[in-house]
Amino acid sequence: MNAPNWHPLIEGMLEAVWLVDPIELRIVAVNRAAETLLGAEPGAFVGQPVIDLSATPEDMFFWEDVAAGLSDQIFSETLLRRRDGTTVQVERRVSLIKVSQGASVYVVAARDQSAQRQVENELEKLIAELRATLESTADGILVSDLEGGIRGYNHRFAEMWNLPHELLTQRNDAGIYAWMYQCVLDTEHYTDRLGAISRSPLLEATDVLVLRTGHVLERVTLPQYARGRPIGRVFSYRDITQRLADEARLQLASKVFESSLDAIFVTDAAHRIIAVNPSCEKLTGYTQAELLEQPSRAFFSDLSEAAFIEQFMEQLVREGLWEGEVWNRRKNGKPYLCLASMVRVLDEEGAPVHYIGFFKDLSETHAARKRIEELAYNDALTGLPNRLLLAERIEHALSLADRNGGSCAVLFLDLDHFKHINDSLGHLFGDRVLIEVAERLKDCLRHIDTAARLGGDEFVLLLNQVDARGTEITAQRILDTLSRPFTLDDITFTVTCSIGIALYPGDGVTMDDLIKNADSAMYHVKERGRADFRFYQRQMNIGLLSRMKLDHAMRLALENNDFRLHYQPQVDLASGNIFGAEALIRWHDKELGDIPPASFIPVAEQTGVIVAIGNWVLTEAVRQCAAWQAQGRTLTMAVNVSALQFQQVNFVEGVAEVLRTFSLPPAMLELELTESILLRDIDEALARLDALAAMGVRLSIDDFGTGYSSLSYLKRFPIHKLKIDRSFISELPDHDSDTAIVKAIINMAQALKLRVIAEGVETETQRHFLASSGCDEFQGFLCNPALSNEEFEQFMETAEKQPQTKLF
Repeated sequence: MNAPNWHPLIEGMLEAVWLVDPIELRIVAVNRAAETLLGAEPGAFVGQPVIDLSATPEDMFFWEDVAAGLSDQIFSETLLRRRDGTTVQVERRVSLIKVSQGASVYVVAARDQSAQRQVENELEKLIAELRATLESTADGILVSDLEGGIRGYNHRFAEMWNLPHELLTQRNDAGIYAWMYQCVLDTEHYTDRLGAISRSPLLEATDVLVLRTGHVLERVTLPQYARGRPIGRVFSYRDITQRLADEARLQLASKVFESSLDAIFVTDAAHRIIAVNPSCEKLTGYTQAELLEQPSRAFFSDLSEAAFIEQFMEQLVREGLWEGEVWNRRKNGKPYLCLASMVRVLDEEGAPVHYIGFFKDLSETHAARKRIEELAYNDALTGLPNRLLLAERIEHALSLADRNGGSCAVLFLDLDHFKHINDSLGHLFGDRVLIEVAERLKDCLRHIDTAARLGGDEFVLLLNQVDARGTEITAQRILDTLSRPFTLDDITFTVTCSIGIALYPGDGVTMDDLIKNADSAMYHVKERGRADFRFYQRQMNIGLLSRMKLDHAMRLALENNDFRLHYQPQVDLASGNIFGAEALIRWHDKELGDIPPASFIPVAEQTGVIVAIGNWVLTEAVRQCAAWQAQGRTLTMAVNVSALQFQQVNFVEGVAEVLRTFSLPPAMLELELTESILLRDIDEALARLDALAAMGVRLSIDDFGTGYSSLSYLKRFPIHKLKIDRSFISELPDHDSDTAIVKAIINMAQALKLRVIAEGVETETQRHFLASSGCDEFQGFLCNPALSNEEFEQFMETAEKQPQTKLF
């Protein structure tokens, strides 16, 4: 179909729309709304592959599924890549539209969600701030709408009214109002006052409530406004029981001044102080004698600007009322924040005769506010900036780099083997280590840089105004600093770290991209031995995605039973007879084809799926061996065991259970273990090997000579056999070093009364050398490669038909 015919239609749409050719998956038409959304010039996207706009794995997998014919529509929220490389949050729908017989087109429609997300985030932040403020007050607060529906209350309110548990755990406005009604002593007056308040949305009122418990509450009722219109009411309850305990109601007015918790002072018309209450003396530290005759502006002049004082005085003269937060200074010089208000008192002719000042100490509120800010922006354990504050600083750093044409760097740091510290010494000890690490990191940075903790043992560092060389120097300084010994509770130990580095703008233009790419670089450091740093390279993400895809495919293969076992015959060198087989896993994926074990086994070990695969191999191998035994073939089955599988708590029990399930004698199962498994935790490994040996299972060391070979563990562990690695066999007998190594292994095994098997034997010359050197067994292409079950049984049938003829 002719794409331009669509322009009038898609240009009339408010949404961003582009059309995609269903065969080539290239953009054939795009409206102006889409070009504006993605920051492109007219026509810039036409002809481009649609996958270039994808910024999430979901979209990439979707278009891959489209190409494979597995999907034709999707509707979800996602990220799209703009022309400048940034991403935009959208709601996106993709549909396959058939336009005529045999012709179709993909219609992609997107709606920008950025503004909505920003509004939602701001709203959540505002709600959190309002809740923190509500809970920080000492008064009980109840907020309702104009119809009386309860919109919220704080914990102090629930405590004052002693609300029962059932009213706290479910929404029941009528139940709360009924409970308050029965708590009040004068219910008739209480009801009348509530009626008057509900009939007058703008009414501001103060009442005193006497509860049946004997407590006296002062209720202040204020209208709540939104855009200049009343939308509800705020009821503030203060317990004044103690203040009124010894006073009669008629004496309340005269005692308010003396007993008020707020600091109060009174001035004459000329603003000279004529009286102060005890709270004022306590708050300021001055005695009444020291304050009398002082001008009222003395409360403000020390820490406040002159212009501010003049403004509030003018407002007081003009409106008769001023209120605001101000900083004062006590007599001892200590500053404090307070909520201050000044009220003008007029005589009968309307002339000012007095001014009354009220001060509420906000020191605790201010401290609580600062603490809330610290919790919101800093890590509670280390005091370092958290992800929220880090995001603000990275955003500022990127803006500064853009404006000045500079660069910055993001470093992703992860402690090496930190789990060992937590597991062995406890999480509290680990927390102390993290605190010390945080202090050392801060010592390595300039004051313009930032060290933040994301959680666990992961840290992100922001280096401002640096190039690659400066970043490398800082990374090396961090490695050197953390490598110095730590000493806590008389325990001295070393902590190392792995660091990945992403540079702006080359490795990303957003915080998420920079952190993701730095994390990817750090992952490569972990793969290559840890305790180092590495700069990000684009190929790293491709490799990571490839590993993720392979991991997913392996898990599907387990579910779908796509793995298969092949069996390589093992031959006795003395008799030439086949005595056993080694089970070797094979995998053919419908999409990826034949995948060699060398490609997927390392990934399986990294992701942990090797445990499930190893259990499947063990079960299938034992089942097959039992089936051969039932056919009259007595063959030993050799099975490889991974380090992670061997370390499972129930590994020994699992082996025993599989043997019981298929009634296979334990002596017909041989487990091949690498040297690294045995040396990781010698005592635990010895206990498991002893249990397996006691069961009757045969044990061999795989790839012997390639690891940390040790005579001590060969002597301690119940090993039955050594397998010489194929790397020592391939050049026999022409290579002198390999010849010496193989003979040494065989002689050592004979001295320890262990059998020896060589793998990778491909020539008769190699077989003859091994036999003459005293090797017991071999396997390799000289006999046969790994065979499927059917091929193996045919091979055995052929061998069994010639019982008098030695195979080798």
